[in-house]
Amino acid sequence: MRAMRACQPTEDGFVERDGVKLHYEVFGAGEPTVLLLPTWSIIHSRHWKLQVPDLARRHRVVTFDGRGNGRSDRPVGAEAYRTSEFAADALAVMDATGTGRAVLVALSAGSFWALELGAFHPDRVAGIVFVGAALPLATLPEREVHSFTGRLDTTEGWAKFNQHYWRERYREFLEFFFAKVFSEPHSTKPIEDAVAWGLETDAETLIATQLARVRLGGPVSDPEAAADAARRLRCPVLVVHGDADAVRPHAAGATLAELSAGQLVTFEGSGHAPHVRDPVRFNLLLREFIASLGPPAARPASRRWTHALARRCPKALYVSSPIGLGHARRDVAIAKQLRGLRPELEIDWLAQDPVTRVLETEGERVHPASALLANESAHIESEATGHDLHAFQAIRRMDEILLSNFMVFHDAVADGGYDLVVGDEAWDVDRLLHENPELKRTAFTWMTDFVGWLPMPDGGDHEAAVTADYNAEMIEHIARFPRVRDRAIFVGNPEDVVPERFGPGLPAIRDWTAAHYDFCGYITGYDAAELADTEALRAGLGYRPGERVCLVTVGGSGVGGPLLRKVIAAFPLAKRAVPELRMIVVAGPRIDPASLPSSPGLEVRAFVPDLYRHLAACDLAVVQGGLATCMELTANRRPFLYFPLAHHFEQRFHVAWRLDRHRAGRRMDYETSDPDAIAAAIAAEIGRPVDYLPVETDGAARAARAIAELL
Repeated sequence: MRAMRACQPTEDGFVERDGVKLHYEVFGAGEPTVLLLPTWSIIHSRHWKLQVPDLARRHRVVTFDGRGNGRSDRPVGAEAYRTSEFAADALAVMDATGTGRAVLVALSAGSFWALELGAFHPDRVAGIVFVGAALPLATLPEREVHSFTGRLDTTEGWAKFNQHYWRERYREFLEFFFAKVFSEPHSTKPIEDAVAWGLETDAETLIATQLARVRLGGPVSDPEAAADAARRLRCPVLVVHGDADAVRPHAAGATLAELSAGQLVTFEGSGHAPHVRDPVRFNLLLREFIASLGPPAARPASRRWTHALARRCPKALYVSSPIGLGHARRDVAIAKQLRGLRPELEIDWLAQDPVTRVLETEGERVHPASALLANESAHIESEATGHDLHAFQAIRRMDEILLSNFMVFHDAVADGGYDLVVGDEAWDVDRLLHENPELKRTAFTWMTDFVGWLPMPDGGDHEAAVTADYNAEMIEHIARFPRVRDRAIFVGNPEDVVPERFGPGLPAIRDWTAAHYDFCGYITGYDAAELADTEALRAGLGYRPGERVCLVTVGGSGVGGPLLRKVIAAFPLAKRAVPELRMIVVAGPRIDPASLPSSPGLEVRAFVPDLYRHLAACDLAVVQGGLATCMELTANRRPFLYFPLAHHFEQRFHVAWRLDRHRAGRRMDYETSDPDAIAAAIAAEIGRPVDYLPVETDGAARAARAIAELL
């Protein structure tokens, strides 16, 4: 499955050169143009996915798939993969896109083509950034001892870098090679990405590329030729190299910087692809280098800075997750309580649809940078198939979007003068601040209603290992950098934390959470007193005396269309069993009501901003399984049916545990529940007295008090 992209190209196409078609894409606008060169044909241009969105907010960006992978052709034979061919391809793409001159950014083998362009076409090159340069300016002894072409008597280690091994065990070679590329701990995701991209070409194509280096000479294999080309460079040069690079030695990058009179930036502890494993730091470095190539920025006529104690009022930036509307409602409730404690507090919201709809209704101030955020809800929708959403994998595949959004957050905080940041399941902010703790500028509160990634049983050993690795990384982050989270708040109580372990050899989730979080109790996001008079509430909503109202809603992410359709199909059957039944289907902000089937007597509504009032007044609700909606129904003591999404670890484990503890709701299985079964369940549950555990009503106030201490 291909994940949604954080940034879409403004132009894409093919250019053909000597019978080889090359696919290119263009993003953004602004000078100078940045050309992200292809690297070795083992992967295609998507390895730049964490750079493109940030660059494209300031510059015109051009990428293309190198011959041999992606959407470009795969010519046959070593001659087709000479360095001069890749360099000529780059010039052809520049010509096709109207790019006269560009800043080149090159990874690993891409350094060959960047070096040739800079040395022999200097008029087309404004500057070069070399990353993990693969130039033969230093050796990695363990790579040099094995023949590439001969059949070896071992397959251990770098002996796998052999044409016979590639032909016979290509995937195993990819797994070995990319484990070397990403030598940093917790690199499961980039390794999986790169292996998948490697499988988009084949062993024979890669063999041809390597034979071109072994047999055809030049800077790819001759140290003197490479050194001579490096000395010819006259443009500004930045060399980025990890000192833990297990593919190309750091000494190669250091030598390149010396020969080219360039700047060397060593990423300590980083491997061969720091732009992937350390993207925030790399992107900021790239911004700095590109800015240095242009004319000095015009200095403002005047500037103003206010002494800390003279500032008129404190400011907070609130980052609310768009994956479900429950975050928005509880965050608005907390904000109101915060203002009660600190009336002078100014709050800006960094948020996206559908959260912004709630915020606009409440009169909250949305930060203008919110318009730059890549859409997380749309990504989640794209990951769903029917009533199935593998939530953990969907979050993993959202890495490009999360990185892009963190860069927006970084800029907003850098320019905003904030005293506090609150992140409600703002995964990008929390994880990337822990990876870049030096970028923390202000007090930070982290909030969540679940702790711990949990594997789905059918994911087998692989998924169990990957979720444990993600948990282990998080635990290490908190232990190593406790200062990043000034306050961590669990929206719930200690008993609401699942009684599971983070993974083999890792702590129990409940014990670890108790040691690292404050508990505020659940936050319903509304004033319980406002809903106390149920009859008055029903009358205000237009409910008629004697009717039994069944409310069907699936939240704000847009994933619940299949469930809505199945419940709609059950309506006529349920109506026969319960003649006084009235069914109201709420499509939500991201599902078009017109896309749903109609049925006589059925009401289909779009986004309902006061949905919480309907949830408090209905006789029965049919919902998906998200925590916010289910807990609102629990707090209001309404019977409900809930259908957790398949493979959604949070709904199936974390939410289900909490609902079971509260003795709330009737869990239903989507796959085995046909319209007859749903109709029978509606008839059995509607209006049924419940014995749920009570839900606290002061959660927002408790959370606000904890947050206010940081001001």
